[in-house]
Amino acid sequence: MYPQEIILPMKAELTDKGFRQLETSNDVDAELSDQKGTTFVVFNSVCGCAAGSARPAVIDAIQNDVKPDHLVTVFAGVDKEATDKARSYTQPYPPSSPSMALFKDGELVHFIERHQIESNNAETISSHLKQVFNHFCK
Repeated sequence: MYPQEIILPMKAELTDKGFRQLETSNDVDAELSDQKGTTFVVFNSVCGCAAGSARPAVIDAIQNDVKPDHLVTVFAGVDKEATDKARSYTQPYPPSSPSMALFKDGELVHFIERHQIESNNAETISSHLKQVFNHFCK
């Protein structure tokens, strides 16, 4: 576990922008099982690529005119139960963090793995997310 004084600002980067923090497996099931509309899940992390690329990209992307109906996040390495449960919804993709998933009517329609985040800057990831939102969230 990481100290709360490190984690809280990283969580707040997303929750202050409208993301709901999911902390238990029940939270995840309530959000993802039988969901109507679109739900964007960010698997947050303490790693440098989360701070340098993932969170900035997400914050920019949700400024898009078209965006998901629901914005949620789990924090890998902190909220283990919620993260494990959310990852069960993103199979067959292997666990990775940071990562991002978009669900439409309860089905996984797009997934961005850590290696795709590490190899791109925030602007590129944000642009990609906006295209994904424009395609799936109308």
